[in-house]
Amino acid sequence: MQLIDKIYINGEFVTPHGTELFELFNPATEEVIGTVRLADVEDTQRAIAAAKAAFPTWSRTTKAQRITVLKRMHAAVVACEDELLEAIITEYGAPAARSRWMASYPADVILQAMQTLESFEFEEQVGIARVILSPVGVTGLITPWNSDAGFICNKLATALAAGCTAVIKPSEMSAIQTQIITEALHKAEIPAGVFNIVTGRGDVVGAEISRHPDIAKISFTGSTAVGKGIVESSAATLKRVTLELGGKSPTIILDDADAAKVIPMALMAGFMNSGQACIAGTRILVPQSRLAEFEQAIGQAVANVQSGDPRDQKTEIGPMVSRRQWERVQGYIRLGLEEGARLVVGGEGRPQGMEKGWCVKPTVFTQVNNQMRIAREEIFGPVLVIIPYRDEAEAVSIANDTDYGLNAMVLSGDLQRGIDVAQQIETGRVLVNTLAHEPHAPFGGVKQSGLGREMGKWGLMAYLEPKTLLVGE
Repeated sequence: MQLIDKIYINGEFVTPHGTELFELFNPATEEVIGTVRLADVEDTQRAIAAAKAAFPTWSRTTKAQRITVLKRMHAAVVACEDELLEAIITEYGAPAARSRWMASYPADVILQAMQTLESFEFEEQVGIARVILSPVGVTGLITPWNSDAGFICNKLATALAAGCTAVIKPSEMSAIQTQIITEALHKAEIPAGVFNIVTGRGDVVGAEISRHPDIAKISFTGSTAVGKGIVESSAATLKRVTLELGGKSPTIILDDADAAKVIPMALMAGFMNSGQACIAGTRILVPQSRLAEFEQAIGQAVANVQSGDPRDQKTEIGPMVSRRQWERVQGYIRLGLEEGARLVVGGEGRPQGMEKGWCVKPTVFTQVNNQMRIAREEIFGPVLVIIPYRDEAEAVSIANDTDYGLNAMVLSGDLQRGIDVAQQIETGRVLVNTLAHEPHAPFGGVKQSGLGREMGKWGLMAYLEPKTLLVGE
């Protein structure tokens, strides 16, 4: 049983003013594994004050000085990778056989921010004017539970590279992972106040960050509903806002695709991170002429996907992060049946042989149309829908008929044809015949999937304001 009773403000681990205790669970066993003491509004205000006090000095550091700090951060986070992996498996339920990337990703994104900074120019001559990119100020970084350490390190490294200081509000459900990363960042000897971490509830700590006048920018990853609330509360002080929100990503399988090649890719896209991923390809669009073929092949493939104990090396899908999330997914499976969809595989309840743990049977529905709620709403679990289309134009129309626009995939036997279809999809990113990721390319969504971009030079620019300087004789 682990007790986490400290937050991080102004370079020190301090006891929160807040007194609420929040239980931490192992989602594979439903056992309580720890307790975290949550920060409150007063703690948040102290953290913001510390970041504000540190900003004048940090904002004037040179590129070389920031790179030196980022190098120390990178080394410190690399050193805690194994400890972090254990926490990810225990606290989040990520399958051990597939989770090493979640433990290595935090260090990777620090390195990527460093590489972006090394080649980034903060000044540009435009005619007779000099345009200077200046750090926006104190930033509020609000991160979710589905890749806790990765989101903390990505947002923080980018903010620091830009010359901003930060107040981070991680999910209270990931407090053990947060503690490991906080200790690593402390060892990196980042100047006091430059970053602060206050674990607390969104409607307490997050709300104070959103409305506080000394926060100049917010970067938030999470649900669309919460993102809308952040925009609303930030409007009073005209904060700069970057939002990476929900998704209902389409995977279009064109009629020339080889089923044996593309189905494994489609399922990897749909079931990534146990289905708890905003970019998951949960709508699989298949040609009507091959519907029966794909139903059978997908059903057979998913029947062999193991959901269960994350420490079992055969497990591909781990438990949902909480009982609430498990119940939400179960509710959508019932809803799919009520809407008239047909189960290809899976269904309600835990996988066979499991009596405890928040595991979900990998589930696929067919006889789905794009107006059903299971085709329109983000479920955030291992539940996929097969939607047929008559021709290429209808496939694109169905793909775009969504409130979201974060990610998409096109699978085709003809690469150029796949690219042509991809360019018609309204989304922030499209993958064609690949599951590859380019960390220096911009990432973010359109429509209700968000505002702005993260990663690469685009992510760095989001923390900067252009200042035009005109000088006479």
